[in-house]
Order: sequence, then structure tokens, then C-alpha cells
Amino acid sequence: MNIEQFIQSTEALHSRLADLYQTASVLPWIPPELLPQAFKELYSTSKMVQLAAEELYLQNEELIETRNWLETERQRYQDLFEFAPDGYLVTNTEGIIQEANLAAAQLLNVSRQLLVGKPIVNFVRLEEREPFRSELNQLRQSDRVRELVVRLQQNNGEDFDAAFTVAVVRNQQGNANSLRWLLRNINERQQKKTELINNNSDLIEERPVHKHTKGETILLNPLVVWYVRQGLVKLNTFCETGEEILIGLATQDMVFGSNMTSLPIYQATALCDVELSSIYVAEIAVNPMLSHILLPKINQRLQQTESFLVIAGKRRVEERLYHLLQLLKQQIGEPVPEGIRLSVRLTHEDIASACCTTRVTITRLMGKLQQQGLISFDSKKYIILKE
Repeated sequence: MNIEQFIQSTEALHSRLADLYQTASVLPWIPPELLPQAFKELYSTSKMVQLAAEELYLQNEELIETRNWLETERQRYQDLFEFAPDGYLVTNTEGIIQEANLAAAQLLNVSRQLLVGKPIVNFVRLEEREPFRSELNQLRQSDRVRELVVRLQQNNGEDFDAAFTVAVVRNQQGNANSLRWLLRNINERQQKKTELINNNSDLIEERPVHKHTKGETILLNPLVVWYVRQGLVKLNTFCETGEEILIGLATQDMVFGSNMTSLPIYQATALCDVELSSIYVAEIAVNPMLSHILLPKINQRLQQTESFLVIAGKRRVEERLYHLLQLLKQQIGEPVPEGIRLSVRLTHEDIASACCTTRVTITRLMGKLQQQGLISFDSKKYIILKE
């Protein structure tokens, strides 16, 4: 009997007892004092049962609503698990797979039914399995979320680099009872990221072009980053004595700007005819794709700055000059029959400022290198470095 049938039976019983009690109370030939006490108690009890049944009905309705809500939430979280864009696995502490979503099955090229019950280490390349088992043992002892990069092997034998994010689940006693694994294909993501950057290169290509002639000083705005589309820009500062110090060369596809330095005096000069595009700093902050495009180019400038610092730290001027020429060879060199030609003509004063020495010293050392056959000059006075 369900709750509704019980309530209906209780109401019918209470109604019949009420009628019987009322009839017995008004019959003239039955004195009220003769009405059995048990009959009164039975009526009162039936009324209490009816009230209790109504309360039970209301509670049952609330339980049904709660159960339906819980089922909806359970299904929602199950769908989130099943259709998550990243692979998701649940294993025991030994790494035996207990649950797997669709993305994980697709990444490993195995049906979910066949994944369950298999050790996760089976999908790790043979040469990496021992280190992986060691990591698995450490995971059980840790409460931190761990990041692992592992070379996995799909069911068809193809390999891919995978990033795991692993969390330990513990019971009330604090003992580890399962592991949760978030799985991502790093190769696939890197390829998609590269495609997005290539497809969005027009974020820069469609911008207006600002042209500057050789020797022209480029106006710097702290709200703007300059992107070099063509040519070479000299970046320099001045020391307390007023001497110029070369701190960088912005080549094609590199960026520069006053907001990228803390130097109080920062100057940019076109070493040849250059073409630039301006990008507002505020735009970079709100456009993730633009940030992805510019980050490697900013990294280039950082690496170049470090190279200039290493050169400045050399004790002997001859060493500074040698390493500067090697750096220029990498950054602005172009092959010619005689060797590697620097694509921009630098003055001895430019080279001296980068080497923290005088123009006279550089002139003397350059002459010495020319006598030794290590460098030469073409008809336009461009430096050619021997291979």
C-alpha cells in the first residue's frame, strides 16, 4: 500500500468513526454517561492518525522533490564528467582505472568498457613505466595536486605527450582510496594554438604602417608597443657622462616600447628605413590571442637583452667585441659568398657603445681583425664576418 492509499483509508476510517460517534451522542435513549470511554479514545486516536498521515504525506512530497533534484544534479555532474573536453579518469590507489569519460577513451583510442579494470601504466611507454610507478607511489603519500608530463601510447601504437593533473581522494580516516586524473594531449593543444596564432596574424598585418627613414628618432609612447614589420631599430640609453649605451636591436618581427623598460632615458633610432605598427598596451591586456602572438616576440627582446649584459660583463674589450659580432651575426646576418654580411651598417661608435669602450679602441680592434682576415667590408662598408 502506498502513502496515498494509506491516507485515503485513514480518512475513510476517521469519517466513519465521526458519524458513529455523532449518532451515538444524540440518541435520546442512550445516556451520555453510558457512551463507552474506549469509543471516545478510538475517535481521538483516529483523528491523531489522520493528522499524522497528512504530515507524512507532506514530508513524502518533499522527499520526492528532493530525490528528483538530487537525480537531476547527479545527471548534470555525470554529463559534465562524460562530455568534458579533457580526458578524466578515476583509479584506485594502485592506478587501476575505475571510471573513464569519453574524451579519455578517445585520447587513448580504447572504448570505455575496455578501459575499466586496466592499469593506467599500460598506456605509458615502456621506457617511462618505472619512473611513472615511482611517481604513483609518491602520489599516495601526498595531499598536493600534482602535475605530470608523460609520454603515452595509444591502443594503435601512436605516441603523444600527455599532461596529467592528479588529485588524491581520502576517506574519513584520512586514508587514500582513489586518484582522479585530468588528462590533456599537449601536442594537440600546441598544434591548435599555433594554428590559431597563424590564422590570427592579421591582428597585426592589418594595422596601419608607420614609416621612418634612416637616422630618424622614433617617438615613444608609454601607452603603445611598436612592432617592427621591416628594418632595424637601435635602442639605446645614456649614462651620467652623456655617453650613449647600446642596449638592444629590434629586428623584423620584434617589439619595443618605453613601457618595456625602467630606464629613465630610452631612445629608439631607425638604423635604416623601417616600417612599424603600433599596438596599444590596453588592447594586449584584453585580447588573449594578441598576447599569444606578442609573447614570443617579447621573449626575443628579453633574451637579446641578456646577451648584451653578458657581453658587457666580459673583462677584455677584445672579448666583448668578438661576442658582439657573433650576436650580430645571428640576429642580422645574411649569407654572402665571402661569409656572413651584417644587413645593417653599424658605425664604430654604435659598436663602441655596445662594448662599453671608446670609438678609437673599436677602430683599432676592427683594423686588427681585418688584417687577420676575420672580417672584411663590401663596397658599401657593410661588415662581413668570415665563416
